[in-house]
Amino acid sequence: MTRLQTFLLGTVALVVAAGPVFAHHAWPVSRSKEVTVSGTVISYDWANPHVMIGLEVKSPNGTVQKWNVGGPSTSRMASNGWDKSTLKPGDVITAIGYQFADGQPILRLEKVVMAGGKEMFLYGGSR
Repeated sequence: MTRLQTFLLGTVALVVAAGPVFAHHAWPVSRSKEVTVSGTVISYDWANPHVMIGLEVKSPNGTVQKWNVGGPSTSRMASNGWDKSTLKPGDVITAIGYQFADGQPILRLEKVVMAGGKEMFLYGGSR
């Protein structure tokens, strides 16, 4: 195999291997409007690559829907004042962010408002 062929094969392998990494970071959300959901925390997974919060959200007619709301990595959230004990099951929060474009009850968080009114940001200070 020539040097050029080896180089091209290596380049193709790197591009193919990197594809899932780039795709992973493109949350398929609709940025046309922010969505706000309020509910009770049922899970709080302080883990990488994304911190995830499970919420039970009651609609006005009384039905309950489970939402998955997610933020960035633990290190990024920690730099904004979060830690593994920030939330616990039973806490009531308001989650604000962008919903998956296909309508799934999944939200890419921008901020959380705690029951007492404290705003917790995920990607930096207030906008």
